[in-house]
Amino acid sequence: MDFGLVLQTDPPASRVVELMQRAERNGFSHGWTFDSAVLWQEPFVIYSQILARTSTLKIGPMVTNPGTRTWEVTASTFATLNDMFGNRTVCGIGRGDSAMRVAGRRPNTLARISGAMKVIRALGRGEEADPGGGTAVRFPWVKPGAEVPVWMAAYGPRALKMTGEEADGFILQLADPYLTEYMVKAVRDAAEAAGRDPSEVTVCVAAPAYVTDDDSPAALAHAREQCRWFGGMVGNHVADLVAKYGARTGAVPGELTDYIKARQGYDYAHHGRSGNPDTQFVPDEIVDRFCLIGTAAQHIEKLNALRALGVDQFALYDMHDAQEAVIDLYGTKIIPAVNA
Repeated sequence: MDFGLVLQTDPPASRVVELMQRAERNGFSHGWTFDSAVLWQEPFVIYSQILARTSTLKIGPMVTNPGTRTWEVTASTFATLNDMFGNRTVCGIGRGDSAMRVAGRRPNTLARISGAMKVIRALGRGEEADPGGGTAVRFPWVKPGAEVPVWMAAYGPRALKMTGEEADGFILQLADPYLTEYMVKAVRDAAEAAGRDPSEVTVCVAAPAYVTDDDSPAALAHAREQCRWFGGMVGNHVADLVAKYGARTGAVPGELTDYIKARQGYDYAHHGRSGNPDTQFVPDEIVDRFCLIGTAAQHIEKLNALRALGVDQFALYDMHDAQEAVIDLYGTKIIPAVNA
């Protein structure tokens, strides 16, 4: 199993670079960041510094979107980084929940994501593509062998189907084993129906991880409070699904939708941060299901279960009060045990 580190690009950027270097030293293969231009600093500028100061780490956004940047600009940015540092980027893409809403726009449609994925992938390889204006273009400077894998974030039935049909990878932002099994199956079934080899779609589960010294009530309570924000972040996407498909219609599992009944609102000023006051509606059960909390042994047990369900990478959200400690514990205890 591969391991990734997910960070927000809060200033100073030097700290983001340092944590990514620490992750590489501890056996992480991927470094990911949020991409929301109003809330945080520009990630692609920071990626260049991360790549220059690491040797093997692959980097990318979790996730960018096809609305805040034109498709050829996104493709050119990835292709430039790959030309400078080798094929060490992955384009994670989604609807743009925070990036679009904070700027007063609606998240992107699946049709727009589909078009962007095709264009970014093709241009990143040096192939010709139409970025939406009716004119086909290509980058004459892209070298043979260049590639930009595009991984799609998805929860709903149409998005899962499109991921299996078109994406190089599937990003699932929760670590609940039941929902992971359900959604991985949906993606693989769609890939097979489209004539693809389902094993060629990389599966990445992304969730907060907090390692405790023991499983005492006090330790677990503190870990839950550090990770409760994640249930609120996921709840934004779930609320959109409920609005589209309804609750308890069979289109979306109740195990995903039931917990947002008490959700009242959301302020993006606290997005993705521990202590978010808009996430108190998230029950402990959801934190335990969606995240990885507890002792190192408990993390190892859950990661092995996720791997058995077909997960290729676990990407660790590291927004809490133990950033360095969790990176180091994964490097010394958890990654070696899972990959023994």
